[in-house]
Amino acid sequence: MLWEGRQITMTPMIPTFLYGTAWKEDDTERCVRLAIEAGFRGIDTANQRRHYFEAAVGAAVKASGVSREQLFLQTKFTYIDSQDHRLPYDPNADVAMQVRQSFASSLEHLQVDAIDSYVLHGPSRRHGLSQDDLDVWRAMEELHDAQKTRFLGVSNVALDQLELLCAEARVQPRFVQNRCFARTMWDRDVRRFCRARGIVYQGFSLLTANVAELRTRAFREIVERTGMTPAQVVFCFAQQVGMLPLTGTTDPSHMREDLAAERFELSADDLRLMETIAQA
Repeated sequence: MLWEGRQITMTPMIPTFLYGTAWKEDDTERCVRLAIEAGFRGIDTANQRRHYFEAAVGAAVKASGVSREQLFLQTKFTYIDSQDHRLPYDPNADVAMQVRQSFASSLEHLQVDAIDSYVLHGPSRRHGLSQDDLDVWRAMEELHDAQKTRFLGVSNVALDQLELLCAEARVQPRFVQNRCFARTMWDRDVRRFCRARGIVYQGFSLLTANVAELRTRAFREIVERTGMTPAQVVFCFAQQVGMLPLTGTTDPSHMREDLAAERFELSADDLRLMETIAQA
């Protein structure tokens, strides 16, 4: 589906909404199956058993009956410091080998031959990039060269890190996935950089990271004026300003409601108010 009337236009191969699978544990397969039934065609996961159950995602995808060509699958390489004991690679291997081993494990978990988007789950440090980060990216570029993944991306990244990565990368990131806070005007600086470079910004925790802002009178007035649910207002806003939003709801009715957000359009005034809702 193309994003008509939005600030950016997706190609048909990239969905307008992603279903996030973190923190669902043994409920993962059921939730992913319900999400696909509701209409989601983009699924986000990670080979990080601490927070994700990637194999359960694969089981749900296989059981869905939806063809591989209709699904956009995104997974991630996660450094050892953010893993638990259930590692998808040899902890003694160099990071490039760990990327290759993790990727092979992801293919097995998801029961596919290739990944649509392969994402570095986050740099190894808070500021700047380490040599490990660059070595990981080189290994990811090799997977892209081999047509094992169509796109590369990076998550949990600050602006300075993204600038450095783009300067060093031979294959530029197609996606940036960040937790998106209203108090930073919805990660405005990173989104501006992404827009200028043709990078698709994926926003997660759009609801849970902004509970206080979504309780304000100004936000409630938008909800009442538009007749949308609070979640629909947030997701509609996100899509209109060029984000690819994620939702992780476990409720099938909320899944359908969230997807319906793209049927609405906020006014220019409401968009401006949402941009600064943390100051409202």
